[in-house]
Amino acid sequence: MPFWNLQEQLGIDLDRWLLRQSMPQPYGRAGACHAFEREWVECGHGLGQTRAQRECQPEYEDFMECMHRNKLAQRLKKILEQRDKLIKEGKYTPPEHHRGTEDTRP
Repeated sequence: MPFWNLQEQLGIDLDRWLLRQSMPQPYGRAGACHAFEREWVECGHGLGQTRAQRECQPEYEDFMECMHRNKLAQRLKKILEQRDKLIKEGKYTPPEHHRGTEDTRP
């Protein structure tokens, strides 16, 4: 095969522009969600759009969660609602440093 690994031999990467996390990052470190995006792209490579949407859904969901943190926000919202409910019932009193009041200054 005369063109085996041509991109590497020429020192170019034509696929790099497809990935958001592969763009040049500060201090040369990989983006926070780079691994999730790479897994999603590798899963869907060569499958076609329709089949990739069906078969690579877990990888896509992981990538979107890493980017937007929607599940984390929902979980924190439920935790805060539960805390407020317990405070209202009188079963929980938050510590002084969690009450949101400013410390008195000397």
